[in-house]
Amino acid sequence: MPDGSPIEQRWELMRERLDERQRRTYAAAEATVIGRGGVSQVAAATGLARGTIMAGMLELQGKANEFLTDAPPPAAAGSVRRSGGGRKPLTLKDPTLVSDLLALVDAGTRGDPESPLRWSCKSLRVLSDELKAQGHTVSHVVVGELLKAEGFSLQANAKVIEGNQSPDRDAQFEHINATVAAALAQSQPVISVDTKKKELVGAFKNGGREWRPAGEPEQVKVHDFIDAELGRASPYGVYDIGADQGWVSVGTDHDTAAFAVQTIRRWWFTMGQPRYPQARELTITADGGGSNGHRVRLWKLELAAWPRRRG
Repeated sequence: MPDGSPIEQRWELMRERLDERQRRTYAAAEATVIGRGGVSQVAAATGLARGTIMAGMLELQGKANEFLTDAPPPAAAGSVRRSGGGRKPLTLKDPTLVSDLLALVDAGTRGDPESPLRWSCKSLRVLSDELKAQGHTVSHVVVGELLKAEGFSLQANAKVIEGNQSPDRDAQFEHINATVAAALAQSQPVISVDTKKKELVGAFKNGGREWRPAGEPEQVKVHDFIDAELGRASPYGVYDIGADQGWVSVGTDHDTAAFAVQTIRRWWFTMGQPRYPQARELTITADGGGSNGHRVRLWKLELAAWPRRRG
């Protein structure tokens, strides 16, 4: 179910199932039921122009041509509008609109491993404001439709609440993205590192199901207390952005900075060095927390000691 007011929810569910005239009539019906202020509310929720909604209300009342001195002929049978009628697509009147929009989100879109770094905290309204600053006339609703047409979509269960935001947030990630892109352009290795979900080792309850004789489920411990002998598995992942390949080391002790750097070393000697024999530098992107935290001195110390020992 889409977020927003009930009007927005109903509109999102119905809009793709209606043609232009039906949308206008549906919005007019919503505004009529609301009464005073209904046109404004429906216009804000649907993105339709107030004039379109009011025209639909006249149609509902059978007064569509009452105020027209020279009413044009009606549309042909089975047609939604008269031949040549209607507003021309905005992309025809503004040919650079789509390219400028994609330029704004190209280095700022989350979750695409094919890109060096894709991250965005920009809402539709922020994007529409930036496009207006470039001289385009466009609403946030149209921005959403253009992004959907270009293959973008809203993603469920996304972690988007990041606490206090720095005013330089976008500039920081644009700088990181440019650095990564420059390294890849020079065929230098670029990796992204992160600790994966830790798992208890032993006979513990786990998600998923498997085929077993009826009434004979695998028996596991009632309480998820860590096993003192087996410990906890701590997977640490290294993702080679240029080669689109990953490496995971699993430790049974603690997720420390020394373990993180050791994982990078193992990746380098096993996969990295054979793939990049002429490498002069290694670019590492990390989330800046945990074992690779930006405040962890051991993380920086171990990273500096490794190339120093290798000369």
